Amino acid sequence: MFDIGWTELLVIGIVALIVVGPKDLPGMFRTLGKFTARARNMAREFQRAMDQAADEAGVKDVASDLKKASNPMKAGMDAVKDVTKDMADWSPDDTPRAMGSETAKLAAERAEAARKIHEATARKEAERRTAAEAPAADATPAAPEADVASAAEPPETKAS
Repeated sequence: MFDIGWTELLVIGIVALIVVGPKDLPGMFRTLGKFTARARNMAREFQRAMDQAADEAGVKDVASDLKKASNPMKAGMDAVKDVTKDMADWSPDDTPRAMGSETAKLAAERAEAARKIHEATARKEAERRTAAEAPAADATPAAPEADVASAAEPPETKAS
């Protein structure tokens, strides 16, 4: 409390022994102890009275609210609890179409746009495939067919 070390206490004891004398020193310490005990009792009583007044005024409630507000971890958990409270009643049947909200309209529009994109992609892919197959059919050389036809003819006609 007063931040007095052992060396300071030893110096105070030696000075008290010299000033008061060895005969009256125990009585002085007894009186000092009684005075210290009375001071402590008065401080405790004052503290109890202040605590009681604070309880009646609701200071503890305000202090606990301030502690809760200043604790970011607690505040974050409260926010998570608030969000999950709404999700506790959720079921898979609560689809946007069943709810009939703006979300349902947006979901329907997005589904229609996705369907159109898929159809356009499939059409382009079909066009690409037919374009890739058409040059392959036109690019077959005529010479090998002629060789096949000439190989099928008898050798006599070939000589003439």
